[in-house]
Amino acid sequence: MLNAILITITSFMAMEFIAWATHKFLMHGPLWILHEDHHVLTGKWYQKNDSFALIFAIPSISCFFVGSFLSPKWLVFVGLGILLYGIAYMLVHDIFIHRRIKLFKKPKNSYLKGLLLAHRKHHVNLGKYDCEYFGMLFVPPKLIKSIK
Repeated sequence: MLNAILITITSFMAMEFIAWATHKFLMHGPLWILHEDHHVLTGKWYQKNDSFALIFAIPSISCFFVGSFLSPKWLVFVGLGILLYGIAYMLVHDIFIHRRIKLFKKPKNSYLKGLLLAHRKHHVNLGKYDCEYFGMLFVPPKLIKSIK
């Protein structure tokens, strides 16, 4: 049981790095065609950028399938970590930051304010290049300090 929890948490945490690298090198690189409408306000509820949710679901589903029906069984917990990161992404990025569903109020917490600030700074540049802060959950301490 402890191994399952550790594998799930490790997979979740690894997804922050994987999401950062994918965002920086693929979304702002060869996959810009899918990501561009996220940086340019279109007013549309569905964006091509939403395709990345399906793209990231593939490894999670694959881990669940292979771990459940074949081997090794620990892959199920890798899939669970990826799934939980996807849920966190939807709650944090789509609902909290971009307010695609209006559930959360303006935060008072320094970390959450830093999260919003990092994302705003990322979106200052509407183009493919010269952006910063590509992660979702990690907020550089200097941003949090700048808020206080």
